[in-house]
Amino acid sequence: MDSKQNVKVHPTEVDCQHRIVSSGGARLLHLSTFGSDQRASQPKMSQSIQLDSARAGELIDIIEAAFPERRNR
Repeated sequence: MDSKQNVKVHPTEVDCQHRIVSSGGARLLHLSTFGSDQRASQPKMSQSIQLDSARAGELIDIIEAAFPERRNR
């Protein structure tokens, strides 16, 4: 669903790591983000999300709509 939130560009970048995990035979894409390099403490996981194949497909569609030049590469 397209968000109606009032969002702005973040002032810093964060790192993101990924891993493929399995549960009951189903594969999931696990994404974890970590605080920015400007953080006072050591890097620590901020958010994580797990996508199954259907949700990953939806994310691919969203990315392709946002960046049409990435299609069919």
